[in-house]
Amino acid sequence: MRRKEPAIRIGSPLHQAIEYGLLLAGCLMIALSFNFFLNPNQIASGGVAGISTIVQHLFGIEPAVMQWVLNIPLFILGMFFLGGQFGLKTAVASVVLPLFVLLSHDLDPLTTNPLLATIYGGIGIGAGLGIVFRGRGSTGGLDSAAQLIHKWTGVGYGIAVAILDGAVILSAGIVFSPEKALYALIGLFVTTKTIDIVQTGFRYSKVAFIMSRETEAIRQAVLFELDRGLTLLAGQGGYTGESRPTMMVVVSQTEVTRLKTIVRSVDPNAFVILADASEVLGEGFRLHG
Repeated sequence: MRRKEPAIRIGSPLHQAIEYGLLLAGCLMIALSFNFFLNPNQIASGGVAGISTIVQHLFGIEPAVMQWVLNIPLFILGMFFLGGQFGLKTAVASVVLPLFVLLSHDLDPLTTNPLLATIYGGIGIGAGLGIVFRGRGSTGGLDSAAQLIHKWTGVGYGIAVAILDGAVILSAGIVFSPEKALYALIGLFVTTKTIDIVQTGFRYSKVAFIMSRETEAIRQAVLFELDRGLTLLAGQGGYTGESRPTMMVVVSQTEVTRLKTIVRSVDPNAFVILADASEVLGEGFRLHG
């Protein structure tokens, strides 16, 4: 069977242009969310942007200037100590993102309600970051610092990110108020969840693992009644030691009930495990992209 070529070949000039377009669009969305929601309401939910909000309040320094002051040296350190992990896209984002913040800093905030600002700012920042990540880019900033901490100390990358963001939020609680720190925590949570949604979408599927003595009958029913493919995994009963194949089936949310009904009708004693699959790529589901 001849392999199907993607519509836009990875690495082609058009593909590169699309990735840089996503990078710029994501940076613009992050900048607008910062100026429309977070900065005017003093919500410093981590990262270099959060530091710039605190510094502006303390010393009156323009947030974009502070972001350049932090982003560019961190990028240079990353290039020097981590090498290939830091490419041209990170360099572009380190310069362009603060530029967009500077160009849009005179825009009026869309709300002065701190809770609304936290939620919508978190959504905007998360959506922007998700778009940047889909373009295989990075905005650098404290992510670079976290990678350096991981390299130099052996502390896990995720823990390093949490420590740095936690330090920013704690500083916001001291400089502004404990309430602002609580809002910042909400903003960080919303941002994280929004990134996940942008990366994987809303199309949640289920993966089912089925163990039964009626393997062949269930296999036929899934293939021809449910019209879904399945994979047979080698399995062995932990108590009996008997060879017992495990069937793995991926179905959409709307097909879960039909699958359970089919399995129950063939073998009421079948053992079924259902788990969430946030992203499924391939025939019958979402195409690779």
